[in-house]
Amino acid sequence: MKLYARRRRQSKFFLGLSYVAVAIGLGWLALILGTLFFNGFQGLSGAVFTQMTPPPGSGGGGLANAITGSLIMTALGIAIGTPVGLLAGTYMAEYGRYTKLTVLIRLINDILLSAPSIVIGLFIYQVMVVKMGHFSAIAGAMALAVIVLPVVVRATEDMLLLVPDSLREAASALGLARSIMIGKVAYRAARAGIITGVLLAIARISGETAPLLFTALNNQFFTTDLNQPMASLPTVIFQFAMSPYKEWQQLAWTGALLITLAVLALSITARALHNQGATK
Repeated sequence: MKLYARRRRQSKFFLGLSYVAVAIGLGWLALILGTLFFNGFQGLSGAVFTQMTPPPGSGGGGLANAITGSLIMTALGIAIGTPVGLLAGTYMAEYGRYTKLTVLIRLINDILLSAPSIVIGLFIYQVMVVKMGHFSAIAGAMALAVIVLPVVVRATEDMLLLVPDSLREAASALGLARSIMIGKVAYRAARAGIITGVLLAIARISGETAPLLFTALNNQFFTTDLNQPMASLPTVIFQFAMSPYKEWQQLAWTGALLITLAVLALSITARALHNQGATK
């Protein structure tokens, strides 16, 4: 009985420490989000979405060029990285599941998944920006695509491996070619998980600053020319937050709020799709 009582006291003690740790973590999260929402909503207006980033000390202005640039480069990064990641994950799960090449690809993918984004930015800077002789939006999109790639590869491989082999065997028994079986059976069964992985990749790259500083740099004016520097929300926030101008600091808070709301929406959507796929 004494041993049982001592174990119960130890269990309650460590359970209490766990509750304290959770409370501290949630407290800091609530403080950060509360500060962000309080300061961000103060500058939220229609001008944020219709006016360009202002010059120093001019007052007013908005984030239209930065929002547009972020959307363009994020869309290009997803468009470039997703098909490559989908094909690589499909090969690893369906064609070369037990080959040495798959083991090597998985190792490289895990390294790339944990690589700091600034290293990726420096790599794209060296292989693209230096060769081209100038910063550009396409270089920024390529940096984001490299970040997207390992996320999509991991999600695709994991989701396809969860598809029961009995479905593949049934499709093969009907005389379907492997490519048709993958497209009609495996992809449909893993669709929710793959889309979730893509959404998580979008959420990850939407706030990346370091790769864009080395590739797309920034642009105070509105442009859709992919061969020129282009503004983005993360770089504008980085620049404006460190400035001494109050109107720039307010726009930085508002831009951070927009990114946070976008990431929150993507995370909720990804969780909903994951739960939907789990119930099927």
